[in-house]
Amino acid sequence: MIIKDYTILSPEGIHARPATTLVKLTKQFKSVFHLKKGDTVIKLNSMLNILSLAAKNGEKISVIVEGEDEALAATAIDTFFTQQIINL
Repeated sequence: MIIKDYTILSPEGIHARPATTLVKLTKQFKSVFHLKKGDTVIKLNSMLNILSLAAKNGEKISVIVEGEDEALAATAIDTFFTQQIINL
């Protein structure tokens, strides 16, 4: 299991477009993904699940990756949160 913490830097937070991109990204891997904000943990397999967290600019979230390709999956998630989400 790999857990990575991120601070949302996008001024709009995680809205529909990055949520959709994130779900598509996770479907490329065999690992199971969860997103945690505060005490709430959701399975990262649905745009609606992600939007239900209402992650806003400046808030901290954690991504939990578990499975046989978790190292590769965690690297892809890291790229998404550190480079792509700002541009979506």
